[in-house]
Amino acid sequence: MRLPVVLSLLATLCAAGSALAADPVKVPSAAQTAQRQKMTDCNQQATTQSLKGDERKKFMSNCLKAEAKTDDKMNPQQKKMKDCNADAAKQELKGDARKTFMSTCLKKAS
Repeated sequence: MRLPVVLSLLATLCAAGSALAADPVKVPSAAQTAQRQKMTDCNQQATTQSLKGDERKKFMSNCLKAEAKTDDKMNPQQKKMKDCNADAAKQELKGDARKTFMSTCLKKAS
């Protein structure tokens, strides 16, 4: 008589335990959502152009690397930071030289 009760209790505990152990649903971040949209758009463009094989891979790579017009969304300080960073990269500055250059560049009036 105790065996059916124990088995039903054990089954209930297992079911409850598995429900509690389920991972919560993860919501993608804004960046992930944007990347997914970009991937979808590039894929549609590649399909429209009937690209296959290596041509498609190259197109997708270039398309995904292409920056959206982020300059419009940047504030003046962000634009200045981007420009100074690009200049430092062109000059191949590293370490303290890069820090000094960036500091001087960012202090300059636009």
